[in-house]
Amino acid sequence: MEFFYSLTPSKVLDTVDAALGSGRRTTGRCLTLNSLENRVFDLELEDDSHVVAKFYRPSRWSREAILDEHRFLHDLQAAEVPAVAPLPLVDGSTLASTDDGILFALFPKVRGRSEQELTDAQLEHVGRFLARIHSVGASAAAPHRLRLTVEHYGEPALASLVDSGMIDIQLQSRYARAATAILRITKPLLQDGEALRIHGDCHLGNLLFHHDAPLFLDFDDMLVGPPVQDVWMVVRGRDAYAQAQRERLLSAYQTLRAFDRASLRLIEPLRALRMLHFSSWIARRYADPIFPRTFPEFTSYRYWLDETTALEEQLGLIAAGPPAQ
Repeated sequence: MEFFYSLTPSKVLDTVDAALGSGRRTTGRCLTLNSLENRVFDLELEDDSHVVAKFYRPSRWSREAILDEHRFLHDLQAAEVPAVAPLPLVDGSTLASTDDGILFALFPKVRGRSEQELTDAQLEHVGRFLARIHSVGASAAAPHRLRLTVEHYGEPALASLVDSGMIDIQLQSRYARAATAILRITKPLLQDGEALRIHGDCHLGNLLFHHDAPLFLDFDDMLVGPPVQDVWMVVRGRDAYAQAQRERLLSAYQTLRAFDRASLRLIEPLRALRMLHFSSWIARRYADPIFPRTFPEFTSYRYWLDETTALEEQLGLIAAGPPAQ
C-alpha cells in the first residue's frame, strides 16, 4: 500500500506516457480528482484532450474482476449505451500496472452536469437506458465480480464489522442482532429471480446530463445482482412522490425490457444491505488517513446509535412487507 499512497504526479505522468505509447503524450498538467477508494487524476495531453487515469486500490479487485468491468463497459459502448469505457493502451489491453504492481486504466474525460433531482423527461431517459444496460448485462457473465447476495455481500460485511472492533461496545450486540435478523429475512428473497451484470452504484452522483440525456459513470462497484438495485439507487425515497418517480422511470424502462415488479419488494432489504456494506467499507479503510478526516464521527457512540436505530427501522420495514405500489 505504501506505493499506492505515494503515487506522485511525476510517477503518474511517466506511467501514463509509457502506457499511451509514442503517439500521444501528457503535457505535465496533472490534477488530482476526489476519490476515496482509488487514486484518480485528470491529465492533459499534447493534443489538448484530457484523459482520466484511475489507479486501483491494491487488494480490492483482482485483475480478472477489473477486466469483467471493462468488458461490460465495452459491451455497453458497442450497444451505443452512454457509458464511459476504458481506452486501449499501447499493448492493446485496457489494464496495465505500474512498476510497483498497482493496476491502472485510462478513461476519456467527459463533461456534463450533475442533478440533485430528475425531471420527468430525465427519469424517462434514465429508465430506457437502464433497460438497455440490463439487456446488455444479461448477455454475458461476469464470473469474477461480487454477487449481490447475503452470502457474498451481506454476511462478510457484518463479520468484518464485528471483527474490526469499531462498533461501540455498548451497541455492538444490538447492532449485530438487527443486522443478523435482516440477513436472515433477506437471504431467501435474493435466492430467486434475475441476477445479471448491473451498475451496482447507480446514484445520481454517478450520472451526468447533457440536456436531458444521461451519461453513466463509474462502474467500479459493478455487481452481479437484481436489476431493481439500479432502479432504487436512482430514486431512493419511499414516500408517495418517490413512488410516482419510480413508476415513471419503470414505465419508460418497460418500453424496452420487461421488469419483474415483484422485485420491488427487494428495495428495503437492498437498502439495508447497502447501509451494512457502507459501514463495513469505512471500517476496512479506516487506517487510510483520508478516512478518519472524511468520517470523523465513525468511532463515536452517536454514529453507531444512529446506524443501529436505522437498521432496526429497516428491519421493521422489511418485516412488514412492501407498501402497495
